Amino acid sequence: MKAIILEELNQQLSIKETNIPELAPHEALVKVHAAAFNHRDLWIQKGQYAGIQFPVILGADGSGVVEKVGKSVGQNWIGKDVIINPSMNWGSDPRVQAKDYIILGTPHNGTFAEYVKTDARLLFEKPAHLTFEQAAALPLAGLTGYRALMKRAAAKTGETILITGIGGGVALQCMQFAIAAGCNTFVTSRDENKLKQAIEMGAKGGINYNTANWDKELKKQSGGFDVIVDSSGGDTFAKLVDLAKPAGRIAMYGATSGAFNSGVPAKIFWKQLDILGSTMGNDEEFAEMVSFVNHHQIVPIVDSVFPMAQAQAAIEKMANGQQMGKIILKIV
Repeated sequence: MKAIILEELNQQLSIKETNIPELAPHEALVKVHAAAFNHRDLWIQKGQYAGIQFPVILGADGSGVVEKVGKSVGQNWIGKDVIINPSMNWGSDPRVQAKDYIILGTPHNGTFAEYVKTDARLLFEKPAHLTFEQAAALPLAGLTGYRALMKRAAAKTGETILITGIGGGVALQCMQFAIAAGCNTFVTSRDENKLKQAIEMGAKGGINYNTANWDKELKKQSGGFDVIVDSSGGDTFAKLVDLAKPAGRIAMYGATSGAFNSGVPAKIFWKQLDILGSTMGNDEEFAEMVSFVNHHQIVPIVDSVFPMAQAQAAIEKMANGQQMGKIILKIV
């Protein structure tokens, strides 16, 4: 089969031939139709991710058709259109992942290939209203965003929500989930066009965080926030503390701007704020997320679709940060 196999650090992504995976009794073989890039693929390529083993087929996200199943898997899966939960070995505690927790795509081979194998319990029927490309955009970003917003921060209908860094896959999914849940949703970005697109999609407003006094202007627009979902950390985190309403919740799923200064610590305890760490999600949350997407007919945002032969161009586009939504590899 054809696959994007990374054999060493900083290697250009290109197509190579390898064997179709052999199945254990509990596994299923999926013929991949589409896969999605995540920043972890770039970090793995650059050696900036834990637990890297070479060679490895990248890709956490994928959609396709079940072609074969192991002996202990029901034959009714064969021929079904599916998406794959990339969150592996979460463990028995729904609150936190186990020590052996991993994400599909390293160290286990991922979805940037004509075929991928997975534990059959991680298969979910593809939402019927989505194309394979749209469905491939959903799993990792959808799970991460759903847990951070709906479970950790427990966003409720009518609350005012801030999603930072709109344009990335998780931030966009958070925004779509918040709007679908009936929340008053605001966003930040350094790109005016992305802010405009977010408002066209249903956000109540937004602000360019490179402008002077952006936090004060955003507070005028919104009145402050019950929930903030952040992926950057860094120097702006103290402003998020200021923007949070009393008893507000700040959920963090990333730190792209590095270590953060929370500003005046008294603001956190005097305002009774909850600072909530979140990453990926457990199996039940993935099932809830898929159900939520089906119920609200949510369509993940696809920025662009590349053929496998242009995988390096696709990952370079992601590295440049100009996309609005997910970058997809069309496998078949």
